Amino acid sequence: MIMGITRRQFSIVAAIALGTLLNPLNTTMIAVAFSRLQEDFQVTYMSISWLIASFYVASAIGQPIFGRFTDKYGPKRIFMLGLLLVTIASMLAPLSPNFGWLIAFRVLQSIGSAALYPAGMSVIRSIVTNNQARVLAILSIFSSTSAGLGPFLGGVLIHYGDWQLIFIINFPFIIASLFLAIRMIPRDADRDNKSNKRMDYIGMVWFSGSIIMLLVFLLSLPQGVNYYLLVISLAMGIGLYQYQRRVDNPFIDVIFLKNHRHVSSIYLQFILVNAIFYSSLFGIPSYLQNIQQFDAKTVGFIMLSIAGFGVVSTPIAGWWADRVGPRKPLLVGAASMLLGTISMLLVQDTSHAIIIFLILSLIGFSNGFLNIALQTLLYMFVSKSQTGTASGLFMTSRFLGTILSSSILALMFGLEISTQQLHWMAITCALISTCLLFLSIRIVPPTNEHSLTEEQ
Repeated sequence: MIMGITRRQFSIVAAIALGTLLNPLNTTMIAVAFSRLQEDFQVTYMSISWLIASFYVASAIGQPIFGRFTDKYGPKRIFMLGLLLVTIASMLAPLSPNFGWLIAFRVLQSIGSAALYPAGMSVIRSIVTNNQARVLAILSIFSSTSAGLGPFLGGVLIHYGDWQLIFIINFPFIIASLFLAIRMIPRDADRDNKSNKRMDYIGMVWFSGSIIMLLVFLLSLPQGVNYYLLVISLAMGIGLYQYQRRVDNPFIDVIFLKNHRHVSSIYLQFILVNAIFYSSLFGIPSYLQNIQQFDAKTVGFIMLSIAGFGVVSTPIAGWWADRVGPRKPLLVGAASMLLGTISMLLVQDTSHAIIIFLILSLIGFSNGFLNIALQTLLYMFVSKSQTGTASGLFMTSRFLGTILSSSILALMFGLEISTQQLHWMAITCALISTCLLFLSIRIVPPTNEHSLTEEQ
């Protein structure tokens, strides 16, 4: 037994972890290759930024869609399809004849990696009935660590090779995940009659359009509020809601979300968590280099606090959630996140690196607790038959939070990087943390460890 699960179950978890880390790893790893890509393809920084934006959009849309496919066709089929798409994209991207093709292969990579998380979560819920929070902790460690180490790994690959290695490095993870998945993940069982209902493709189109317009609106915020985009985004959201509430077997069960507002609260809280986490992860390094004048090695050490303390706190949160339920870890995570964001106000122009390290460690610590608590709560509210779609929407919330963090950073550091602007970012994140703590206090888990209903 390993962490309360059998060796075979651990091998399945490893297969899924090695697959699901591909999405966060490739989200952050390419950021350090921008200058080389600009030189090779002779494009502007604005054009290069589409490598990040297109990945976000494709992932935000692809996660719940593949989640729905998982619920209908089976998790192993979708997981293997995701690995196949990532393999094709990682093979072809280094051979891109021009920048347009590179973006296309990057989108394909995002679509493939988007299939892996919802399919993987569906497998986990079907094979691991005890200690699920600890298993989620393993997956969260892989995910958060790969996201945090992505820029470092990308920098090493660029230093010793070129940008093509950023795609080639995926193959060891793909091969290991594929080998374990083929051998260990059980064959898909026949889907029940409910999952065999006609797919709501029109709902998927509505959802895709709504997400695209929302992301475009969020990305435009640094230039000011674009009321035209805001109106279109709201209209698309209202249209999606009105359509989904009238159809049978909707893509997004808006009636369920309306009647069970705790589930909607979980998605909202995950957006807020990631807005704070990525604001710190992407914003602090620029401040440390430009204002504190720390060298790259020192900045790397300081930023290791976020990833490092997240790795430490995640298994603790998983163990605690399995023993007492997820609500207490959620409250501890939200409270420590608020304390961490307020503590950033203590940073001054001449603050010692250790002080900043300790402050950021609170962000990493709380992120580990919040990730596990929110995932565990989500799977208490939804049935196993809804796992794929629910997991996809959960990860869409992550990307919405990431985009929101980009808007926060552009508003705070767009014109000037200074300690005063860092404090404004800290105040913004503290307000978000206050909302997070308020929502955490209000949420009440169901009376059993399973879903509210199996028939919904």
